Amino acid sequence: MIKPTAFKAGSAEGILTMVKQNGFEIIKQKETHIPLETAKKHYEEHSEKPFFPGLIEFITSGKVMLVHLRKDNAILDLRNLMGNTNPEKAEEGTIRKIFGSSMTANAVHGSDSISSAKRELEIFSCLF
Repeated sequence: MIKPTAFKAGSAEGILTMVKQNGFEIIKQKETHIPLETAKKHYEEHSEKPFFPGLIEFITSGKVMLVHLRKDNAILDLRNLMGNTNPEKAEEGTIRKIFGSSMTANAVHGSDSISSAKRELEIFSCLF
């Protein structure tokens, strides 16, 4: 997912170019707004944390781009390409280092496991 601040800043094309240059196939992509209930379901693991309300407000604040990718070792390779969650700590040349600005506005979200990917595809299937 390309998050609202990166989408609004016009970074989607650059991010997708990096993704494709790293051997990922784009299966589906869609510009959309995430409804409040969908956002809450997606981030429910954080629902008891103090940053949850701000996270939900952020992710529903504007358009995002949902992207379904495919590649052998996709999860590990994408996580390496995205870089550290904190753009300040991300390695040079990673998506978050280039396009992110904070822990929340770190440009992209990517699944951290196969089970998370399946869950997230199910949650967002209504928006594709």
